[in-house]
Amino acid sequence: MGFPCNQFAGQEPGSAEEIRAFVVDNYDVNFPMFAKIDVNGDDAADLYRWLKSEHPGNGDSPDIVWNFEKFLVDSAGEVVARFSPKVTPEEIAEQLPALLN
Repeated sequence: MGFPCNQFAGQEPGSAEEIRAFVVDNYDVNFPMFAKIDVNGDDAADLYRWLKSEHPGNGDSPDIVWNFEKFLVDSAGEVVARFSPKVTPEEIAEQLPALLN
């Protein structure tokens, strides 16, 4: 699932639909895209407050560092891992079979 956010150098200034069209056309995204939200700060969406509290990451702050930071949540709703923006979905997919058993 993707949640557009314009908190990172203003890279997602468009509407949610404009952003969705851009990522589908340019990156062949085929996962659900949701409304634009904040992921850090006082206005952070409850989902991201929870994700960050469950897996605060390895940095000095639990804040999301850049667009495309990812969380892996298992079927029981537990946050299993947090990945930097540079980790690809294909790399994360390698971990899925162990979670499906």
